[in-house]
Amino acid sequence: MNSHKVLDAKGLACPMPIVKTKKAMNDLEKGQILEVHATDKGAKADLAAWTASGGHELLETAAEGEVLKFWIQKG
Repeated sequence: MNSHKVLDAKGLACPMPIVKTKKAMNDLEKGQILEVHATDKGAKADLAAWTASGGHELLETAAEGEVLKFWIQKG
């Protein structure tokens, strides 16, 4: 999936992936896609909840080894 920006949150523990995702989303225009790479297992539930509460859309998730990837469209 194509993204407008990639955020590397690998090696960060909760709540840092969410904090960095929020900051990165502020730099995007509505409709643009942020790709987030994280290794914290809690990021899956945390990013899904944060995305919904923030009016954004979690388009896709994938796991490549230890790395979890998320594609979030800014609402």
